[in-house]
Amino acid sequence: MDGGVARRIVDALLRQHPGADTELHFRTPFELLVATMLSAQSTDARVNLVTPALFARYPDARRLAEAVPEDLEALIVSTGFFRQKTRALLGMAAQLVEHHGGEVPASMDALTALPGVGRKTANVVLGHALGVPGFPVDRHVLRVATRLGLASGTDPVKVEAQVCAALPASLWTQASDALILHGRRVCRPTTPLCSRCAARTDCRYPPATADAPRRVRTPRR
Repeated sequence: MDGGVARRIVDALLRQHPGADTELHFRTPFELLVATMLSAQSTDARVNLVTPALFARYPDARRLAEAVPEDLEALIVSTGFFRQKTRALLGMAAQLVEHHGGEVPASMDALTALPGVGRKTANVVLGHALGVPGFPVDRHVLRVATRLGLASGTDPVKVEAQVCAALPASLWTQASDALILHGRRVCRPTTPLCSRCAARTDCRYPPATADAPRRVRTPRR
């Protein structure tokens, strides 16, 4: 996409969602890494209910690496898939201690080498906690970016590359946050509120009638 058009769309979304940011609560890169891993197949609100007790007991990678699995499971059970998440968290913490002195590394390659950490999680941590430009792609970003013509396809890595190529790195994290909020609040999967969309003049999605429910289809390019 033309960079000027992409910037116009993102600026419109940022005006509609001022202060767009991750909704996960954290104080350190380690806390954000853990919270983002827990948010898989869960909600930010649910994770935010769990993490205060979790971080009080396991405030850093060294403490988490020493956790008894059953104790950790009991703290995170409400986030779903708690056994898989426990294994991932323990493996991640152990590798941070062994290979990174207990600190969260500020590189995509190092982060995605950790158990349970994919590009989305790595980009969240890089952009929000480590000051490294990152563009997290979740289901909302995939949907909204495609509808607005910022990207095409359903491969998160390819969508990330397309949007990043059209925007300055300084906007990547903010753009992702705005797209996520827009997908949650306005550009919903089956009942998008098109009349409330600040970027509707650039939208490639079929026009709605009074924001009525309609079938979702991917626009051709």
